[in-house]
Amino acid sequence: MTFEELRTRWPWRPIRNCPGRLVLPRLEPPVSFEMLLGMPCSPQAFSSHQTKDRVLVWPLQDGGLITYEQPDGRSIHTLNTPAGFTRKIDQLGITLPKTKNLSKE
Repeated sequence: MTFEELRTRWPWRPIRNCPGRLVLPRLEPPVSFEMLLGMPCSPQAFSSHQTKDRVLVWPLQDGGLITYEQPDGRSIHTLNTPAGFTRKIDQLGITLPKTKNLSKE
């Protein structure tokens, strides 16, 4: 799955003052990571001093998904260009391990 495939598959909206970052509006029923990608997946999970939410990350060849799991069980999905993904991961203080690209599995 690529950035462009995800962008056209779901109703993403730009995040104000965050170039290269889009958010998925709240949908009913809620959309899981697997539904977003259209395949089973195990995103990398992180905690960050910048947010109380658990952060799930799925790198793409041309960007990445960052999802915030809120305490009430809701998930906020963001789709990010390469620059937006790198900038937000850095802001969250997350270091991704150097592994093969997960989106090619």
